[in-house]
Amino acid sequence: MTVGEKVFQVFLIVFIVFLCVMMLYPFIHMLAVSFSTPTEAIRPGLHLFPLEFSLDAYKNAFSSNQIWVGFGNTIFRTVVGTILALVFMSLTAYPLSKKYLPHRTFFTLLIVFTMFFQGGLIPTYLLIKEVGLMDSRLVYVLAPPFFISTFSLLILRNFFMQIPAELEESAKMDGASDIKILFSIILPLSKPILATVGLWMAVNQWNSWFDGLLYIQDTDKMVLQTYLRRLVIENNTQEMQAMMDQTGGQDVVPESIKAATIMLATIPILVVYPFLQKYFTKGIFIGSVKG
Repeated sequence: MTVGEKVFQVFLIVFIVFLCVMMLYPFIHMLAVSFSTPTEAIRPGLHLFPLEFSLDAYKNAFSSNQIWVGFGNTIFRTVVGTILALVFMSLTAYPLSKKYLPHRTFFTLLIVFTMFFQGGLIPTYLLIKEVGLMDSRLVYVLAPPFFISTFSLLILRNFFMQIPAELEESAKMDGASDIKILFSIILPLSKPILATVGLWMAVNQWNSWFDGLLYIQDTDKMVLQTYLRRLVIENNTQEMQAMMDQTGGQDVVPESIKAATIMLATIPILVVYPFLQKYFTKGIFIGSVKG
């Protein structure tokens, strides 16, 4: 390499390391605070590791009924919502990938149109209210934008277009229907893109809080992220006091409970990622090369 290329290489490495530190520090800070004693948790300044170790914040968090209710509702919306999204997006993307579909271009443009122009918050709220999904857990998996993602649908469509048509032709000669071909041939060959899109949908479902804030009033149907927002961002003293009263609240401060709750909401989705990482790069690359 030339001198200029070496300088650029060093600059690039330093920049990437700096960027990684900037992204990792908030996570490390919250992790350190969550394992700290009350005195250490409220200490101002950097927290890279707990100087005084304590598990009291996690004991209090695990003893809270609302945390477990939120976990249950979040797991429900993540699992059911992701599965339904993959099924219905596959059912939509598969016919759109066929050139012999009548008016295929029109339907594709109609779907793409929704990426740029949407009804807005108020019409969506009125729609959810009129169809009877208010204060129902089904609103998490049936309400836009999580039920079907336009971008993910187009990625699936592009991937299906890469699969050789000869496979389907031979299956049809054996008497297989389109549904049989889709679920027996197309989807098994599409594991990389399904894993990629599934990861996107699962992360979006897990992190979503706004729809719960809009459509859910019953605390027993509240997801963990909405409860976390009330606890941390809104700094809801009533929620915090109720949680500390319910769990005893001894040897803890609000800062450590908030940090422990954030960790409990973050770690599960981080654990899932390594199992899907091998599909991620391959899926997004193949699914985006053909329009």
